[in-house]
Amino acid sequence: MEEEYSHLTERQLETTQVFNGRLLDVRRDRVQLPDGNECLREYVRHQGAVVVIAELEDDRLLFVRQYRYPLRRPFLELPAGKIDPGEELLVTGRRELLEETGYRASSWRHLGVMHPCVGYSDERIEIYLARGLTREAEQKPDSNEFLDVLSLPLGDALTSVKSGAITDAKTIAALFWAEKVQRAGW
Repeated sequence: MEEEYSHLTERQLETTQVFNGRLLDVRRDRVQLPDGNECLREYVRHQGAVVVIAELEDDRLLFVRQYRYPLRRPFLELPAGKIDPGEELLVTGRRELLEETGYRASSWRHLGVMHPCVGYSDERIEIYLARGLTREAEQKPDSNEFLDVLSLPLGDALTSVKSGAITDAKTIAALFWAEKVQRAGW
């Protein structure tokens, strides 16, 4: 496939790390464009994340409400979290589901991947479906996370997307998958 689109490929000539923090690694690269000209590309490197569609026995989905500082307001989201260095994707999903909601799942299915910000980040978010949920413990979010746990039927969640109450990209993409799994048997 890459060969088929080689006329679109940009070639890295030089890379500079502008910032490196706990979450973000900001880069500025000098690249050669397909026409031979050069330009600068700024982007964020990210270790990736996992989002979990956690389906209860009554088909309701687990959500968390969490304050997101950059936009200065709480968001309704599916449970998710970043992949720790060297961590397997399924381990990340299991860990995040337990930490954020207190639930474990007996059945896990990888549904797909999404890239939320292709214009300025290499972040990928792996989408998992978790079923056979059992409440194991109280939620144990990271020390800097404060969240509410709630459940919604898929129809209500989709209505919340339509009304603008849910605007988080990973949640919207994962709800697309949830709808196909629940309603079309994907």
